[in-house]
Amino acid sequence: MTLLVAVIAAVISTAVWYGSAKAREMKSGILCWMFWGASLMWSVDAVFEYAELGAGYFSPSGADMLNDLFLGLSVVALALVIWIVYLLISDPKGLIKTTLLKKKA
Repeated sequence: MTLLVAVIAAVISTAVWYGSAKAREMKSGILCWMFWGASLMWSVDAVFEYAELGAGYFSPSGADMLNDLFLGLSVVALALVIWIVYLLISDPKGLIKTTLLKKKA
């Protein structure tokens, strides 16, 4: 389930990045790399878990699926937080700089 959530997030972020110049200006490529990296990580985890569990890997319990869903969503949320912090630091449109340097009249 974590792999599925990460891949869906990666595909959506890549489609947004590819389809919108405004999204590229907002550094959405960083978000794509984080989601694709998470997808690769969960893919490797799935391979090793399948090697350990065998066919039982394909019949998880409901509680395991729910835990994996929450883990996948938390990974997506953490990536979004990291991306927002990156945006605040890099300030691609210069809004924070102009706001902080604006003199009060």
